[in-house]
Amino acid sequence: MVIIKRMDSFVLQRFLPVLAMTFFICLFIVMMQFLWRFIEDLVGKGLSFGVIAELFWYATLTMVPTALPLAVLLASLMTFGNLGEKFELTAMKSAGISLMRIMAPLIILMSLMAVGAFFFQNNVLPMAQTKMWTLVFSIRQKSPEVEIPVRSFYSAIPNMNLYIDAKNPETGMLYDMIIYDTSRGMDNSRIILADSGKISFTKDKNFLFLKLNHGELFENFTETPVGVQAARNMPFRRESFKDKQVYIAFDANFNRIDEEGMRSQYIGKNISELSRGVDSIQAIVDSIGYEYGMELKTAPALSAPYYIQKYVNGEVVTVPAPQVHPGRQINVDSVFNSPSPVMAKSYINQALMQVQRRHNEFDYKTLILNDQAKIMRRHDIEMEKKFTLSFACLIFFFIGAPLGAIIKKGGLGTPLVISVLLFVVYFIFDNIGMKMARDGKVAVWEGVWLSSMVLLPMGIFFTYKAVGDSSMLDGDVFMRPIRKLLMLAPKRNVKLKEVVLDPPTVPVLRRLVVDFENVLVQRMSDIRKMPFYHRIFARIGNNATQEKFDDMVYDLSFSLDPYVNRFLNLYPTFIYRKNIKTIRTINAELIKYFDSQLPTDDTDKYDDTGNPS
Repeated sequence: MVIIKRMDSFVLQRFLPVLAMTFFICLFIVMMQFLWRFIEDLVGKGLSFGVIAELFWYATLTMVPTALPLAVLLASLMTFGNLGEKFELTAMKSAGISLMRIMAPLIILMSLMAVGAFFFQNNVLPMAQTKMWTLVFSIRQKSPEVEIPVRSFYSAIPNMNLYIDAKNPETGMLYDMIIYDTSRGMDNSRIILADSGKISFTKDKNFLFLKLNHGELFENFTETPVGVQAARNMPFRRESFKDKQVYIAFDANFNRIDEEGMRSQYIGKNISELSRGVDSIQAIVDSIGYEYGMELKTAPALSAPYYIQKYVNGEVVTVPAPQVHPGRQINVDSVFNSPSPVMAKSYINQALMQVQRRHNEFDYKTLILNDQAKIMRRHDIEMEKKFTLSFACLIFFFIGAPLGAIIKKGGLGTPLVISVLLFVVYFIFDNIGMKMARDGKVAVWEGVWLSSMVLLPMGIFFTYKAVGDSSMLDGDVFMRPIRKLLMLAPKRNVKLKEVVLDPPTVPVLRRLVVDFENVLVQRMSDIRKMPFYHRIFARIGNNATQEKFDDMVYDLSFSLDPYVNRFLNLYPTFIYRKNIKTIRTINAELIKYFDSQLPTDDTDKYDDTGNPS
């Protein structure tokens, strides 16, 4: 029991620091992506450090659902990869402890983390998203800082274009200024020319103050009335000045918008609020659908209504209208028999206009219903997402931990590559599912849980393979059938053993080679007896022959003779037609060598084929 507790403590001590490190690394990466996305809204606004820090804090909380699953995957891969690489995992298994028992403390930790992730998604994330998006929209509405370029028109000031020829960065003085003021419209614009000037803000930062020196002002003197043709000579006013002060409305303050508008959206609600929102939207959709349905039921066709309303027991009830039978058959083509072609065309145009009007009405009503249905789907998606983070953490752990135990590679190299590939798969399927659910292509739960359903079989498969000590990621396991197919056999690397408890004797080694030689000769004889069309595709190294060959090499590898070991490394790995001669030559050399090692009286006991005489 003490050993088990120490093992649990050891595994936790190895996992928790790695999890903390990978979580902050992943969080930093996704924050860089956030910064890249909103960099245009932040630059040039003159925001204070407190506002930027507040935005980044809430953005960090918002990015936790993206960074946490990737951190769990990478940390579990690195932890169990390090344990396997340093043979600590092997030592635990040799003590009779299964992989699932080794993972037990981390499974409990992941379960607690999943519960905490749910409460984070339900309580913390709505508040963080509300604060973040409120700040983002407030920053977007803030006016940029006035930074006037030289020798180009500056139009960031509302209703004004400003051009300067030069400026003094130290004093802020601007030279050779041209100002186009269009606050009263383009037809009544003012043009101000000044030799020099300076721009500053009022103390409340609600107005832009222009102090101009030595210039002229041109503006229209009267405004042309609407509908009256402009006079050929438009009177205007010209003013020369030495000093002139101009105030322009320009709010440079940072004004926060009200959070209640964002709080009422789906991103700012918890599960109970989302559930109430779905119910209220469903009630709205049902009422709108009922109203539109009643309009269709009561709309007359050919001036004869399908349904009528009448009072029954003091209530208005809609009942089917009595059938109307025309006195004669209606001839639609009779419209062309009108007194004149103009009237016929007028009838047709009126009918087309009526149909188009009804079509537009139904399109508008469909758009209203689709908008409400889309809002309801977004509420459903946000409700389902409260659970996906917890489930994703569990899935990524049961993928990363068994996979790390299989590959037995620690560090940041191989685990990082595998983690990125798996997370890319998760991210792609998550986005596909979200878009399909948002657009109503599939059910909401199918789209939201698509990525989890894709990765769940992978987690089960890797866990099953790791518990069974599978070598599924061994390169030789995958390359062997490819090498067989392409006949690209690798060279043997049989190392001479230093100690063997019961090394085979020379007669035993000789018998192994002779037995395989007989099997090989018999296989070649069988192939010669086959029909021609069978002989072409027949393999000399079939499964039985190849297995016999591998067994012979394995048994010969227990010899302590360096000469025998050298011949073993000359054997090819697989038996092909092109290397039969090589194999038989090595067999003959080994038999000859074994005969030379036997005493004379023992040698006489074998015939020329190596069989006992």
